[in-house]
Amino acid sequence: MGHDHDHDHAHGHGHEHGHEHGHEHGHEHGHEHGHSHGAATAAPGTKAGVTLTERAQAKVREFIKEEEKPETKHLRVFVEGGGCAGFQYGLTIDEKRDGDEIFAQDGFNVLVDPQSLMYLKGIRVDYVEQLGGAGFKIENPNATGGCGCGHSFSA
Repeated sequence: MGHDHDHDHAHGHGHEHGHEHGHEHGHEHGHEHGHSHGAATAAPGTKAGVTLTERAQAKVREFIKEEEKPETKHLRVFVEGGGCAGFQYGLTIDEKRDGDEIFAQDGFNVLVDPQSLMYLKGIRVDYVEQLGGAGFKIENPNATGGCGCGHSFSA
């Protein structure tokens, strides 16, 4: 019995260890090292950007088309103090201002001012049409509590 148990244990352990070690070490080390070393500056921008779903992008393009000078207009996403979660998100069609961070989307840019950027890194904007009305929905991975209010859109 004891012998069998030991044998199984050693076999299982040896097999897993070899597999894990070889796979993890080779893949992770090579990938991570190359990636972070080569693109240290680009990585935060891509991860911490603002993402819009296809539906949201299509809707924003419609709003921008209705503007007087659509070629100068972008979608601005910002944070205002107040609201039940401490902050309210706002979306508006606006022109670029000094200091804005720009996140390129399909056919337009998203502008975020430096004060709002720290709260909006990595957010995802969706456009939802429901019986109660349509609107933009912001998913923020930085927010701790979920809150339904405060998603306003002013055009």
